[in-house]
Amino acid sequence: MSEAEHSGGESTGTVIVAAVANLGIALAKAVAGVISGSSAMLSEAAHSFADTVTELLLLTALRRSGKPADEEHPFGYGPERYIWAMLAAVATFVGGAVFSLYDGVHTLAAGEEPGDPLVSYLVLAVAFVLEGFSLRTGLRQAYGEAARFRVPFLRYLRRTPDTAVKAVVMEDSAALVGLVLAAGGLLGGQLTGSGLWDGLASLLIGVLLLYVAWVLGRSNAEFLIGRPLPKAVRERIRTELLESEHIVAVLELTTLVQGPNEALVAAKVDFRDVSTAAEVERACDRAEQRLRAAFPMIGRVYLDPTPGPATSEDHGR
Repeated sequence: MSEAEHSGGESTGTVIVAAVANLGIALAKAVAGVISGSSAMLSEAAHSFADTVTELLLLTALRRSGKPADEEHPFGYGPERYIWAMLAAVATFVGGAVFSLYDGVHTLAAGEEPGDPLVSYLVLAVAFVLEGFSLRTGLRQAYGEAARFRVPFLRYLRRTPDTAVKAVVMEDSAALVGLVLAAGGLLGGQLTGSGLWDGLASLLIGVLLLYVAWVLGRSNAEFLIGRPLPKAVRERIRTELLESEHIVAVLELTTLVQGPNEALVAAKVDFRDVSTAAEVERACDRAEQRLRAAFPMIGRVYLDPTPGPATSEDHGR
């Protein structure tokens, strides 16, 4: 199994675990919210339903972006992942944040009569365990990928092109915080007899979901617009190219992330003036092999022989 297939399969498993957990949690929260009359529980139900829709969109993204390149799409379908992931961020915003904010404002304005919170507490406890298991699955993959790329975990999470895993980790983390907020709202209402605390909890859950939707939306937008490989990787690519005895300078280097495990490299390269056409061809071929060996995510390499400014080094080598 190739590295891309392994990572894609692992991401799919992570998303499926999250989707199944969120669907069951959403139904339980909705029932508990109706029984207890808690707006925070209903907000949490909307949160989980939105997360379930998000996971389904992410599964669509993983399936469609994995199709091989064809005549109509010579660079493959990798960027399609970010379109569906962007829609998933919108689902989080519309399905979770907007409902939670509306429900919180309505509760604060109209008030509510707190009901029996026992069922809600039980549902929150079970939901916390299931969300924790889903988050553990996502974190395990994210930590493994960070270790493989030898970067700190938080930096990997900020910069990873695998936005499906990023979405699962962020949404499950937000879900655990939301559960704590909902429990706080229930407890406040139980102790004071006022629906104020439940309304505040619903508002805070809405703000939390707004933040998650904004971060995920911005991350996917960056990849849709076009994001290069990290600066450290670009410098290593330059170094690898200059290892060739026939290459004098890398005049221009362009990289583009096309998917979690796929990137394109294009460079204008100044070759020795005395190099023959055959030597230039062999140098290009060897440079491409070295880049792919050093960076398995690089799928395409385009080197453009370009004359550079005349220097003493050009004549001396």
